[in-house]
Amino acid sequence: MKLRKVTAASAAVLALTVGATACGGNKSDSGSDSGKKIKIGIKFDQPGLGLKQPDGSYSGFDVDVATYVAKELGYKPGDIQFVETKSADRENALARGDVKFIAATYSITDERKAKVDFAGPYLLAHQDLLLKKSSKIVQAKDLNGKNLCSVTGSTSAQNIHDTIAPKANLKEYSSYSECIASLQSGAVDAVTTDDSILAGFAAQDKYKGQFKLAGLKLSNENYGVGVKKGDSATLDKINKALEKMVSDGSWKAAVAKNFGPANYKNEPAPKIGQIVK
Repeated sequence: MKLRKVTAASAAVLALTVGATACGGNKSDSGSDSGKKIKIGIKFDQPGLGLKQPDGSYSGFDVDVATYVAKELGYKPGDIQFVETKSADRENALARGDVKFIAATYSITDERKAKVDFAGPYLLAHQDLLLKKSSKIVQAKDLNGKNLCSVTGSTSAQNIHDTIAPKANLKEYSSYSECIASLQSGAVDAVTTDDSILAGFAAQDKYKGQFKLAGLKLSNENYGVGVKKGDSATLDKINKALEKMVSDGSWKAAVAKNFGPANYKNEPAPKIGQIVK
């Protein structure tokens, strides 16, 4: 009788232990690098930077950076779950813990640094113009009397219109894809935003050889990896991963692969913590 009680109790403990293990065995990890799963925020609609392909795969420079960093944190490519993080929701996604970090053309600014921490920068981009190969436009002021396109609400086109070429005809569309298509058809003479974004679009197979970057440096955009405010441990690990990506040649290879077809003249890899104003 006594033996039976002990056996039953042991069986109950064993069942609880197995159940707890089964429940925790495939937990998705957005908060620790325990070798399980990791959620990373990227853009889904920017060729050359962060693009979700029709087959469900992902490509782009930000994707390559994110994958490399995740590897250094202990995750294999199959452990990564990419999460779309649109510009307006990046700070909230980090604060909620929806993602571990974000690599999504995330320019480091003082306003954003009050809400999130940034590793990097890992790329220095500039506002530029995308033009047809045959275009005679050389400087931003040459846009006076020309049609200039950017997305609705963008400050890029407004900066040119207000300060450099006040007689430019500003056209605003809902996406850069529309702007690029209009440039191809001749409906607009130039498209403006970060040169890295423009190079990504121009590098697409359907546009290869048709466009050129003006090579202007109308602003400095320091792309950083966004991390939840106060997560200094992850921040340090990502900074070390970015340094290694540069030193072993992976950074240079990723730039060439994603931006090369547009003849993108990238800046050298920035040093960690070096923000160019």
